Amino acid sequence: MQIVTTIAEVRAMVRAARARGDVVGFVPTMGALHAGHLALVDAVRPRARFVVMSVFVNPLQFGPDDDMTSYPRTLERDAAQAAAHDVDVVFAPSALEMYRRPPLVEVAPAAARSNEMALDAQWEGAIRPGHFVGVLTVVAKLFHIVQPDLAAFGRKDLQQLTLVRAMVQDLDMPIDIVAVPTVRAPDGLALSSRNAYLTAPERARALAVPRALHAMVAAWTDSGVTDADALTAVGRAVLAAESDVTVDYLAITEAERLTPVAAVAAGAVAMVAARVGRTRLIDNVAFAPPAAAP
Repeated sequence: MQIVTTIAEVRAMVRAARARGDVVGFVPTMGALHAGHLALVDAVRPRARFVVMSVFVNPLQFGPDDDMTSYPRTLERDAAQAAAHDVDVVFAPSALEMYRRPPLVEVAPAAARSNEMALDAQWEGAIRPGHFVGVLTVVAKLFHIVQPDLAAFGRKDLQQLTLVRAMVQDLDMPIDIVAVPTVRAPDGLALSSRNAYLTAPERARALAVPRALHAMVAAWTDSGVTDADALTAVGRAVLAAESDVTVDYLAITEAERLTPVAAVAAGAVAMVAARVGRTRLIDNVAFAPPAAAP
C-alpha cells in the first residue's frame, strides 16, 4: 500500500489500475478510522481490484461552532489499518492541495437554490447550515479526482448518503454508491470518530441514543403503535431519563427523501441527533418486521 498526498499521484495510480483492467473502488473518510470505516472497505473490496481511500479533514463542511481544530488526526494509524484491509492507496492531501483557492464553484443542494424545505435544509442541514454544501463539494471533487466505479458510504450518516446518491443521479456520475449498514460497538453505540471525545460517564449516558431508537421500533413491532408522534414520545422519554443529553432532533421519516411521516409503515426510519457533554452523536434505525429488524 502507498500513501500519496497529491492529486497528480493518485490520478497516475488510478490510470495505471485502469490500464490493467481493474475496477476502482473508493472509500472517502476524514480519518480517525474505526471498524465502521473498515466495513466500507470490506464492502467494496469484493467488487474492486483497486481500492482508494481518502483521508482528508474537509474544512468546507465545518461551521464556526464545529470541532475542526480538535478533530482527531491519526494518519499513521489509519494507514496501518487501511493496509490490513487491502487498501491499495491512501490519498491524504493537504487543504491547500484540495483547495488552491476558496472555491468559486460549489455543489449547492436544492435548498440553497429555492425556498422549498429541501432535504439539505432539514435535520443536519437545519442544525449545521452550509454543512452539506461543503460535504457535496468535497465528495464531487474526490469523485472527479479518483473517478471510481463504486464508492461506499455508511448508513449511519443517512442524510449524507441520501444526498450523495441524489448528486450522483442528478449529475449523471457513472458511480455505483454502495450503502453499508451501521457498525455498532458491543454496547450498541454507533461507531463514530467523535466517540473518542466521550468520557466514561458520558459514554454510559450516550447509550440512551440507540436505546431510544430501538424503543421506538419495539413499540411499533411489539405493541402495534403506528402513530409517529406517539412513537417519537417513546424515544424522547428514554432520552429524557438521562442527564446531560440534549436532543437536536428526533423524528420518523420515509426512507427516500427523509420526509416526516404521520403513520409509520415498514421501511420508515427513526433518526436522532443528540449532544452528550460536548460530543454530538447521530444515529438512525429502520422500522422493519421482526425477522428483518436490525
